[in-house]
This record gives sequence, C-alpha cells and structure tokens, in this order.
Amino acid sequence: MHLNPEAFRAHAMEVGLSEPDLDADPIRQFQTWYEEAIGTGIPEPNGMGLATVAPDGQPSLRTVLLKLYDQRGFVFFTNYESRKATEMDGNPKVACLFPWVGLARQVCILGQVEKISTAESLGYFVTRPRGSQIGAWASHQSQVISSRSLLEMKVAEMRRRFGEGEIPLPDFWGGFRVIPASIEFWQGRESRLHDRFRYSRDGDGWAVTRLAP
Repeated sequence: MHLNPEAFRAHAMEVGLSEPDLDADPIRQFQTWYEEAIGTGIPEPNGMGLATVAPDGQPSLRTVLLKLYDQRGFVFFTNYESRKATEMDGNPKVACLFPWVGLARQVCILGQVEKISTAESLGYFVTRPRGSQIGAWASHQSQVISSRSLLEMKVAEMRRRFGEGEIPLPDFWGGFRVIPASIEFWQGRESRLHDRFRYSRDGDGWAVTRLAP
C-alpha cells in the first residue's frame, strides 16, 4: 500500500529533521529514506543524478538508475565506452543526487567511483529483461548515429546473433560503485529554512554536521 506523497511531504516538512532522528550510519539512514520514497509510489525513486568532469574541466550531468547499494557504496550500470565512463576513467570523483522533489527531500553524495567485479556485473546482467540485454549489445552509447533506423538494424542483428540462446555479458558493459566521502540529507521546511545534515568520513566512522539552509 502506497503512502500519499502529498500527505507525506506535508508531514515531513512539518516535522523536519533533527540530529537525534538520524541513524549513526548514513547508509542505514539512506535505506530509511529510500524505502519511504518507494512507499509513496513516486516515479523512479532510484533515479540518481550523476555529475562527472571531462579533462577540460567541463562538468556533465545525467540521470542513471541506482540498482544496488550496501556499506561499500551505490552501484549503477553503463556502457564502459560511454561518455560518463570515459570521464570517470580520467577523473573518478563524482557527485550524485537523489531529487525526491515531490517529497521535499534530497540526498546528495560526493565520492569517487570504482568498477565492480565482472562477477557482480554478470549477476545483475542476467536479471535484466532480454530486450535490455540486447540493447546493451546494440548501442554504442554516446556515439553519434545518423538515424534511429541504424540502431534498430543493430538490435535486429543482435537478435539474430543470439537467437533464443543465453545472452552473454558484454565485455564493454558493467557496473560502477560510488564510494561516498560525504552524504547530505536535505529535508525541506517552510520559509526555505530547510534542515540539512552532512555525514563526512571520519576515520572508520562518520561525523555529522548540520548545515545552514
């Protein structure tokens, strides 16, 4: 049963966020907010803005989908030859944002990425719909193409190639893990007097500070 997002937003803005409410572990705190976002039924609660930086210093931003998370970090999947992957190979520092605007909440993450293991990528790849597996093989992500028909021809070619058999993991596709250095929880309040708490790495643990809105 979904919570009403409008009612949830109003209640969250009224109650706000205080340090005693926070879990000492930001990953557990994220889990609480993430599960609440899912419970409201808002579209794509796992949509995560990902900012990377090119060698010339130009930042770029896109939305990816969070697929896994645990104490090691936050995992998304992509083509390893895509623009974002190329930029992360050159500069592993990234910024991420979960923009749950309809709930008056945001989670902001700063950290750096690492590729996950092939075994981990395969474990996720085999759970994807067959069409998505074909799509991973067919699309040279971020490359210029002259028309959609060329992409559709490539999809048809991959379907003929694999037939009804198992589709292997492409060697150019897999996951990245964002290892957080800081995680900020932003709770909207009236009159723009929002509650903001930032967890920062502190040895083996986390230090929590309140930020002015």
